Order: sequence, then structure tokens, then C-alpha cells
Amino acid sequence: MKKLVDLINANMDLFKVNAEAQVVKGNKAAGARARKAALELMKQLKEFRKISVEEAKK
Repeated sequence: MKKLVDLINANMDLFKVNAEAQVVKGNKAAGARARKAALELMKQLKEFRKISVEEAKK
């Protein structure tokens, strides 16, 4: 679970940097990278929720 949390944090940082570049600087490529990071985050957060629920049942 620790590894998954580290991946989520890394993707959050990547998303923040690219989203900021799109909003502030108008960088279209950064917008595409931010959207890709957001999709990965959704997958990872769903996996975290699944694992967390399983751990809570123990």
C-alpha cells in the first residue's frame, strides 16, 4: 500500500506542475500531460480505495 501511496503522490505532483503550466502559461502540451496524469490518478485512487476497504475488514 505504501508503494501505491507514493505513486499517487508522484502523480499528484506531476498533475499540479502541468495543470499550472496550462493555466498560467497557456501551454497546450502541459494540458495534455495534466489530463493523462488525472486519468492515472483516477485509476490509482480507485485501487487505493479497494485496498483500503479490504484492510479495514481485517
